[in-house]
Amino acid sequence: MTSRIIAIAVDCRDAEALARFWCQALGYPSTRRWTDAYGREYVEAGAPGATSLVFQPVDDRKSGKNRLHLDIAPSSGSRDEEVQRLLALGARRLGDDPKVPWVVLADPDGNEFCVLPERGADDGTAP
Repeated sequence: MTSRIIAIAVDCRDAEALARFWCQALGYPSTRRWTDAYGREYVEAGAPGATSLVFQPVDDRKSGKNRLHLDIAPSSGSRDEEVQRLLALGARRLGDDPKVPWVVLADPDGNEFCVLPERGADDGTAP
């Protein structure tokens, strides 16, 4: 027996706003919401065949570097065009090292992620 990833949970201050950003960034068409036994409302962003992102509200602000981050790539167009699109949606640029093929951004809640050049579905090269 093995396990599979069904969602990636993201701590955030405003689950609704962050879900909206990531739905626009990834083209996810839907969100669903639920409330836990403590009254916290979670927002899940998803698309058929894609791993969901679950935004869970927390009181504390992000501090330090993420231990886990997303690497994303445009489905069409260039990496730089995608970076510009994400910046217009509310992301912030954190790093742009010309020696590596990715650009480091932060989402509106400060969570780091990387934008890589477009890849084919079977491209097994690592960043």
